[in-house]
Amino acid sequence: MEKLDADGKVYHKGCFKCCQCKKTIGLGGYASLEGQIYCKPHFKQLFKLKGNYIIKFRHISHISFMRIY
Repeated sequence: MEKLDADGKVYHKGCFKCCQCKKTIGLGGYASLEGQIYCKPHFKQLFKLKGNYIIKFRHISHISFMRIY
């Protein structure tokens, strides 16, 4: 079974999914916030509305980004 290493965790390839839409995603286009994995569209929709990721989450100390454009 194939494994993915992302955000300091190991996932089965089929288990690496967006926490919002549950769509399986690849390493080339995801973002994580506080251990939650998001596909690009949902991350942008939820956290980039004002152009500043921190506006919505001022208390968060760790944000990981992976090729978000």
